[in-house]
Amino acid sequence: MPASRRHHRTLAVLVNCLGIMAAVPALPLTAPRAEAAPPPPAAPPAQAAAPPAVAARATPIPTGMPAAPPAMPTTKPAPIQLTTPPVTVAVAAAGTPAPGYRIQVRNAGPTMVETTVRQELPAGSRATAVTGGGRANRPIGSATANEVTWRLRLPARSTTTLNTALSGAAQGRPVTAPTCAYGTDGTRPYDCATATWTGPTVVPAAKVSAAPAWRRPPVLLAALAALLVVTGGVLWWVWRRRRSGPARAATGTPAGPNRLAAGVPPVGGGVGGRADRGTVYPRPAMPAATGRRRRPPIWAVIGVAAAVLAGVVGAAAWTATQRVAAMDTTKQPTSGAWVGNSVTGPLGVPLRESAFEFTVYRMACGAGTQPAAPAGGRQCLATVGVRNLTPGEQTWHGQLQRAYLPGGNWVATDESATRVANLGRDVFAQPVAAGSRVLLPLVFTVHGDDPPKQLELRSGVFSAGVRVDVP
Repeated sequence: MPASRRHHRTLAVLVNCLGIMAAVPALPLTAPRAEAAPPPPAAPPAQAAAPPAVAARATPIPTGMPAAPPAMPTTKPAPIQLTTPPVTVAVAAAGTPAPGYRIQVRNAGPTMVETTVRQELPAGSRATAVTGGGRANRPIGSATANEVTWRLRLPARSTTTLNTALSGAAQGRPVTAPTCAYGTDGTRPYDCATATWTGPTVVPAAKVSAAPAWRRPPVLLAALAALLVVTGGVLWWVWRRRRSGPARAATGTPAGPNRLAAGVPPVGGGVGGRADRGTVYPRPAMPAATGRRRRPPIWAVIGVAAAVLAGVVGAAAWTATQRVAAMDTTKQPTSGAWVGNSVTGPLGVPLRESAFEFTVYRMACGAGTQPAAPAGGRQCLATVGVRNLTPGEQTWHGQLQRAYLPGGNWVATDESATRVANLGRDVFAQPVAAGSRVLLPLVFTVHGDDPPKQLELRSGVFSAGVRVDVP
């Protein structure tokens, strides 16, 4: 056997041996048989009598594919749960010539409840009559807005009626005075309500004014007669001009006394007689006088063009001025990336945007109304009602709720202080259920002595939101 073939055979034997040695560890090992294995327990009669189909169904069928992981429960936060407050408030406007309100505070629970009722008064008004032991005062940290406060002990299942009368408000304008019932701490509201006094409806006496000149019959008849006269004159002039035109065109010369001016010798019979209309002798052919088309003078054309140009420029300037004057520079944009229209209103008036209806009932700043603020800051607490107008759950964010200061700066909601005011509950982590209304305090930390002048509330990033003027 040649040497090369012997080497090939030896190499083939070595490769086969290596393959066998690599395959030996992958073979299943045979477990040793247990000599004294205890017998399996007897199955119950019900299991022993199970049909073979059930047993086959219970045995997993190997498919070679990994099993699916178990389903994980969803971690979506539950919406804010609505609870019936122990104290409810109802406000109605009185039908009096001056602004007045009737407040009903009801305790529907089986125990006595202590509460503080606060009614916000509009700027420029003051309370002239207060019942039920209330008193008019100014909230801490406010220099202009005032309020009426009652401290009540409501018996179980009872209703207390309070009345207030105001003065100083502008006549003929609606006056809104929101009212809230708070707990013993003065920050957590039980319930809030609002009402707007509009005053008695007075029908003004009808004023008889003279009809304008263009609606008087004599003036109309005179204008119609003048129009008829002018129209008749124009038609007569056009008719005469059209009648004399063909005669001059046929003869080529003017008729009557204008013949001499045109160089035509007169004929017997006089001017305008029978001889002037034709004779038995032929007339010498005369060249027809060429008529020259009259053109308007250049100064008239320039004047008319200048008048038309001035009218167009004036109309464009007037239109642009009216549009610029109609622009509101203080209003939020209502088109483009914003959804809905921006609405502005006072305290106690419900304002709607794309998803929520916001109502700000009270705004107070200073110590004694909420926990202490950090060094150099002052906390302002706003009592806000939020109603979801959409058919689904809606979430909102604390950084989108802003308080604007007089200088133009703004601050967002202090979420940690808001959580403390809501007894440790994060109101922005839970969505608002469809069609529900929540009442909660929002805290803003400001720096300086001036309180916020306006609140901006919105449901989403692209929502136009609402703005509430704070007195």
